[in-house]
Amino acid sequence: MKETDREAVATAVQRVAGMLQRPDQLDKVEQYRRREARKKASVEARLKAAIQSQLDGVRTGLSQLHNALNDVKDIQQSLANVSKDWRQSINTIESLKDVKDAVVQHSQLAAAVENLKNIFSVPEIVRETQDLIEQGALLQAHRKLMDLECSRDGLMCEQYRMDSGNTRDMTLIHGYFGSTQGLSDELAKQLWMVLQRSLVTVRRDPTLLVSVVRIIEREEKIDRRILDRKKQTGFVPPGRPKNWKEKMFAILDRTVTTRIEGTQADTRESDKMWLVRHLEIIRKYVLDDLIVAKNLMVQCFPPHYEIFKNLLSMYHQALSTRMQDLASEDLEANEIVSLLTWVLNTYTSAEMMGNVELAPEVDVSALEPLLSQNVVSELLDTYMSTLTSNIIAWLRKALETDKKDWSKETEPEADQDGYYQTTLPAIVFQMFEQNLQVAAQISEDLKTKVLVLCLQQMNSFLSRYKDEAQLYKEEHLRNRQHPHCYVQYMIAIINNCQTFKESIVSLKRKYLKNEVEEGMCLSQPSMDGTLDAIAKEGCSSLLEEVFLDLEQHLNELMTKKWLLGSNAVDIICVTVEDYFNDFAKIKKPYKKTMMAEAHRRIVVEYLRAVMQKRISFRNADERKEGAEKMVREAEQLRFLFRKLASGFGEDADGHCDTIVAVAEVIKLTDPSLLYLEVSTLVSKYPDIRDDHIGALLAVRGDATRDMKQTIMETLEQGPTQASPSYVPIFKEIVVPSLNVAKLLK
Repeated sequence: MKETDREAVATAVQRVAGMLQRPDQLDKVEQYRRREARKKASVEARLKAAIQSQLDGVRTGLSQLHNALNDVKDIQQSLANVSKDWRQSINTIESLKDVKDAVVQHSQLAAAVENLKNIFSVPEIVRETQDLIEQGALLQAHRKLMDLECSRDGLMCEQYRMDSGNTRDMTLIHGYFGSTQGLSDELAKQLWMVLQRSLVTVRRDPTLLVSVVRIIEREEKIDRRILDRKKQTGFVPPGRPKNWKEKMFAILDRTVTTRIEGTQADTRESDKMWLVRHLEIIRKYVLDDLIVAKNLMVQCFPPHYEIFKNLLSMYHQALSTRMQDLASEDLEANEIVSLLTWVLNTYTSAEMMGNVELAPEVDVSALEPLLSQNVVSELLDTYMSTLTSNIIAWLRKALETDKKDWSKETEPEADQDGYYQTTLPAIVFQMFEQNLQVAAQISEDLKTKVLVLCLQQMNSFLSRYKDEAQLYKEEHLRNRQHPHCYVQYMIAIINNCQTFKESIVSLKRKYLKNEVEEGMCLSQPSMDGTLDAIAKEGCSSLLEEVFLDLEQHLNELMTKKWLLGSNAVDIICVTVEDYFNDFAKIKKPYKKTMMAEAHRRIVVEYLRAVMQKRISFRNADERKEGAEKMVREAEQLRFLFRKLASGFGEDADGHCDTIVAVAEVIKLTDPSLLYLEVSTLVSKYPDIRDDHIGALLAVRGDATRDMKQTIMETLEQGPTQASPSYVPIFKEIVVPSLNVAKLLK
């Protein structure tokens, strides 16, 4: 207390010090005193009130405890009196055992009297119930059956309570009511028959289905009541619980499974389209059944049965089992496609589970897959393996068919633009297109895989195509009279290469939807190079055909006969033009290359004729005459190739200028200027070699040995650098060494 008083005094001092910090505050001391007095009085009043409240509570609690103690004493006394009375009445209870037995017997007799009428009328009720079942009056039949079972079960329950070990009496009762179980089984058969045909019954006579459901619901209630009574008495009547609700769903499940399996009307031996027909029938039946279940059957069952949800699950499981069975069979490639298309696409599409008439009860996204991913992968692997073999066989057969056409006596067909072609590209890409369309029905991933496979096999096929084209050429060269339309079919082969290239691009553009897929296919070997090689060899073989016919006339160039007035170049021009009229059937990219090669090669042959020193001019007049003839013939060739190149918009003069340049060297009349003329020639054509210059000087026929030597040595000292755009033309012209040796003697 002293400590508390000190703390109170200290607090008061601190507070007064806070209020009297300035001199002018001393005038308010009386005011402060009155305020603090009021506060003190208020606090004291609250304390008194609180203490008074606590005292009242303590007083009330003591009063209640006192009353409780008195009550406990009274109860203790009463219990003692009850215990005394109970000990005194034990003997009295033992003497009432006979009364208890009498009561039990009275209860049994009362039950017997109550069911006496039913007991005597059991045979009649059995007959009536049987008649009602046969007449289809199922609700009335079930009512009588319930009466029979109730009488039987009541008697057996009383007997069980009286003497559960008395099996003789229980057997007697059961035997008397023996027909009851038979009636129950017969009624159940009728119920199951109705349920098996429920999808038909609900359309024709929904009341019959409702009656069946009501009977099943009654039996469910009886089962629940008997199971509850079992907990009290331990007695369960024979045949209980019936569990007809579980059996009903089992019957529906078997019915659904049988309906799915029974839709296969054909086999592969009788109909190649058996699986397509089978799956289409399944689709139609399942969709129709679920629509009926959603719109009609739901109204015939209690909501807690969730009949549509259960039927949907049954159909889904039955379909999954059926698809597993089909997948385990030895399916062909087209059958695998049909199955996977149906499972992966049709099943969830608007044609089936996604149908608007089933929404919103059927959530397509919540349906489990009909086939596991492993089974789908196995089927796809089998399909890809079979497809690979089929594509290889189809391509081989297509090529063999095309090869037979190459030997025909009639020209190949032309397309709408007049270009020769065979049916090979159309056949190949029609086959690819069909397989890609089929794959696209299954999945985008499979479509990409099939496209990659097609391009891989196409690459291998083109190698075989190239080999066959080469064999075709070699066979023709052994006998140029056979095949009769060799040139036309070789043109068709060349054009096919362009068609193949365009078709490959079109195929990729159509079936590759994004850059990732594009990258997958770009990683495959490029076929453009192979196709260009086939076309190049084809063009080369055609040019070889041309130059075989020109060989005799090319050999006349730069000879005495040529100088005296040979018309070899006229014939060459006519022959080339004639051939290129046929070559007009070649598509532009390859025709352009072929024309340029023919131009270059004729000029090369002309220059080779010069370099082979077939003639040596004896005087200036002959040199002039020969050079002018060369210029005229160069102009003839220039005119020819300008004419041939008119459709390409390109200059065809370049190579012919080489003949003119060589002619200028031959035509030169002043030998002292020969070095300058030759230097100009070398600067324009850096690939020209010493042996070419030597051969050219030998053709002139007037260059001395020293002059030749000086020109050679001077040209060797300053080799000319070729421009990047220069195309060598002298490089492939070989000068016979014998001529050069003679030249330097």
